[in-house]
Amino acid sequence: MPDFEDDYKFDTLAIRAGQVRTAEGEHCEPVFTTSSYVFASAAEAAARFSDEQPGNIYSRFTNPTVRTFEQRLAAMEGAESCVATASGMSAILSTCLALLKSGDHIVSSRSIFGSTTMLFTNFLAKLGIETTFVNLTDIDDWAGAIRPETRLMFMETPSNPLTELADIKQLAELAHHNDILLAVDNCFCTPALQQPIGLGADIVIHSATKFLDGQGRCVGGAVVGPKELVGEKVFGFLRTAGPAMSPFNAWVFLKGLETLSLRMKAHSANALALAQWLEQQAVVKRVFYPGLESHGQHQLARRQQSGYGGLLSFELEGGKQAGWNLIDATRLISITANLGDTKSTITHPASTTHNRLTVQQREESGIVDGLIRIAVGLEDIEDLKNDLARGMAGGMA
Repeated sequence: MPDFEDDYKFDTLAIRAGQVRTAEGEHCEPVFTTSSYVFASAAEAAARFSDEQPGNIYSRFTNPTVRTFEQRLAAMEGAESCVATASGMSAILSTCLALLKSGDHIVSSRSIFGSTTMLFTNFLAKLGIETTFVNLTDIDDWAGAIRPETRLMFMETPSNPLTELADIKQLAELAHHNDILLAVDNCFCTPALQQPIGLGADIVIHSATKFLDGQGRCVGGAVVGPKELVGEKVFGFLRTAGPAMSPFNAWVFLKGLETLSLRMKAHSANALALAQWLEQQAVVKRVFYPGLESHGQHQLARRQQSGYGGLLSFELEGGKQAGWNLIDATRLISITANLGDTKSTITHPASTTHNRLTVQQREESGIVDGLIRIAVGLEDIEDLKNDLARGMAGGMA
């Protein structure tokens, strides 16, 4: 990126970083909808393919719109490099296959997305890469799981859906003391609320589908980190294997980044107000949200995050049937497993996002049958409360 961006603050980077205007003098970033590029000569083509000369070759791994998104997100995370991918899951897969080999070992929080658990246990295991799952919040559990062949520690913080937090700085120190890489999925906070690299993490993973987009329009992912790890090794995997982000999706995500800081503050304010209201409802056994003083890691959230995010969950009296009844009785909140949208969404994790886990795995992760997850959007907070109140009345009928 140009040196002049070094002194700019976060909100300015979110709007300006990475853009290089063409000869047309456009104000908005263009979408380069091209699969290939024309070379001035055979010699130039040869120089590009041999990496002797920088420049565009093929949009699977070089596209100006995608590059602008990558440079902007890297600047916002305080990192050297970013590689954009086709989805959040392909970002995790690309990271693992680029940096690990058969015989290596991963220590992962068990409080991660169900598909990530499946990726580790069902597919990386076939390649000889083993995973040990540990309690996200227990540093001794992490330390006890480390082996001589451990190469990667992986976690989401806050976790989905229980909003548990890991002490990133503490885990980074543990990882680096043992010559291990620490990867943090920053999907739920985004760099607007949390910057793991500044706390010692080596790699940051994103599902751009969520809050980076912000309006539920496109699917994409990203890997952010040092040039050697991400800009060379992860990029090398993407260049060959091809889990690339489309130029149009990159353009949509660029527009999302421009309003990210404003949206995350508004998501956080709405979620806190809703969480406080939920704590007062008789049918609610417990509310999980880091912004609440009742949250066991509220002080940690205050230290390592600048806001508490838009994700919360709560446990209902009455188990699964009460949860399903509540969801079905709502009229405003969307019943969908996606999150990070301006529109609030509601889901029953045990039967949707975590349904492929065994009963034991769900129990170990705290995904009980009465648990409901809400990704709080930007609607009027009173309308959200009223919709849930209607749902609670229906749920307990």
